[in-house]
Amino acid sequence: MGQRTEQGTVVEAGAAGARALAGKYLTFKLGSEEFGLAILKVQEIIKMMDITRVPRTPEFVRGVINLRGKVIPVIDLRLKFQMETKAATEKTCVIVVQVTHGDGRVTMGIIVDEVSEVLDIAGEQIEPAPEFGTAVDTAFILGMGKVAKRVVMLLDVDKVLSRGEVRLMGDVSRAA
Repeated sequence: MGQRTEQGTVVEAGAAGARALAGKYLTFKLGSEEFGLAILKVQEIIKMMDITRVPRTPEFVRGVINLRGKVIPVIDLRLKFQMETKAATEKTCVIVVQVTHGDGRVTMGIIVDEVSEVLDIAGEQIEPAPEFGTAVDTAFILGMGKVAKRVVMLLDVDKVLSRGEVRLMGDVSRAA
């Protein structure tokens, strides 16, 4: 009986977590994979523009852009996720997001292949992120949204980059 209660508690906690994740997500594509970001983290979407490379930064850091007088760092999400590179197309764009780590906030751009749509995803449509063991870090995945017959990986933009990488983004924008 104690075991049944434990399982019920875990299920209830999982359902409560999924309900907390319910909301509007901006969906985008990298190759054939579809991802989502909580709409409240998105500042704006801009078309691809010239990016100034900053020396001695990781490969996934494409550089900085001048967005209405403010210099913001830009990362290539394909490279961060260790996907093959792809030439920019007319659909390639930059999603400008607010990333929070600890008590700091960094505005940065993430390059994606194309923006799809804004989806309202209910809690019961969200499954927990899959477990791949200790060899694969999935902390940046909030959950898996089941929308129609497709799966949308819901990202925690605050955890896509490590704390050190977010600090680096702040340094890159200040140095440029």
